[in-house]
Amino acid sequence: MSASPHSIATAREFTSVEARIDAVAHGVLRRLPRHGLSGAAVEFLVFGLKQGWACLFGGMMLGLIIVTRYAWPEAAPFARYDFLVVAGLLIQIGMIAFRLETLNEAKVIFLFHLVGTGMELFKTAAGSWIYPEPSLLKLGNVPLFSGFMYACVGSYLARIQRIFDIRFVRYPPLWATAPVAGLIYLNFFTHHYIYDFRWVLLAAVVILWLPSVMHYRVFRFRHRMPLLLAFFLVAIFIWLAENIGTFSRAWLYPGQEAGWTLVSIDKLGSWYLLMIISVVLVNWIHPPKPYEAAVDSGGSKAMVAPAPTA
Repeated sequence: MSASPHSIATAREFTSVEARIDAVAHGVLRRLPRHGLSGAAVEFLVFGLKQGWACLFGGMMLGLIIVTRYAWPEAAPFARYDFLVVAGLLIQIGMIAFRLETLNEAKVIFLFHLVGTGMELFKTAAGSWIYPEPSLLKLGNVPLFSGFMYACVGSYLARIQRIFDIRFVRYPPLWATAPVAGLIYLNFFTHHYIYDFRWVLLAAVVILWLPSVMHYRVFRFRHRMPLLLAFFLVAIFIWLAENIGTFSRAWLYPGQEAGWTLVSIDKLGSWYLLMIISVVLVNWIHPPKPYEAAVDSGGSKAMVAPAPTA
């Protein structure tokens, strides 16, 4: 039994820990039903597990935010926010040391931390949101852990591309997407002083990415989805995570100081645009791979892929 060349090439993108997880999971899941409702249930189960693995960094950070909201001792010698900064750094070091993350993904996280912190400095000064608790590890009014919340998005997008072996059809070139992402980032600042161009920018996003389709492997089969829909689904999950963050008083929007309220659904538009910045930054470090029919027939091995052919 020998794996196809494509299978071997894709497997090299795994960390050593992921390769062992893949081998064990493949040995179990290949015995499960392939067709019908049971086969679909297996595919859905693997989809959820792989999504959870892609969210590893974000899930741990969000978990710490929730736990420290209710279990942080009043007599602690340092602030909750400072603990989250140190915890975020230790998680990153641990993920690299234990080979749960690649160095390229660490680069994405660092880049997102810088971009996110820059936005946080401006937005908190403009009163868009606040951090209600004290801290020492901060810039201005921004605790340094806040940059990790943006980094969680970057980590997810970088990890999901290789875990699902995502390929693209009609993906727009970087020379077209980068200016749009730059204007979106700029608009997050300038709309406080001049006209808000978000609807114009959303129209530009639709024009650029409407023809784009992503192909991704779950377990036995490849699936496809319009890229604009994929962006929207991720934006919804980010909005849900933001509600958890504000409920845990990690940060607060105006009107939430006296008591928690649901984050406005209008924020979905902002998160959708932020998704575009995130995608372009990730694709700068991880160029999108084009889809080819041979990928389906080659048996790509991307976290519990099909069994290699003889």
